[in-house]
Amino acid sequence: MLRPKLPAMPQPTGQVTPPAVVEPTTITQGSPVPPPAPVAPTPARPTVQLTPGTALALVGGGTAVVLVVGAVLVSMLLAVAITATSVAVCAVVLRSLLTTERKR
Repeated sequence: MLRPKLPAMPQPTGQVTPPAVVEPTTITQGSPVPPPAPVAPTPARPTVQLTPGTALALVGGGTAVVLVVGAVLVSMLLAVAITATSVAVCAVVLRSLLTTERKR
């Protein structure tokens, strides 16, 4: 009932594409091409020079990123801890209420 239906692939009955006709070609000599003029090589990528100010900015930016990510992770951990504590307190209260109901 829930089996997927596979499409039926029709089998080819004969040759589908016509055979390619190969025609002979003659090789002709062309005129010689002069060699290209030498070009001065350009550097693959520009050289980055770090000045003391740039290095200080990079260190400051990296420190800021680490502090922000750390604060976010600590706040998420704190949220999980508070939620777990509140669930545990609710479980203790419910257990206490259920045991006092059974004793009566």
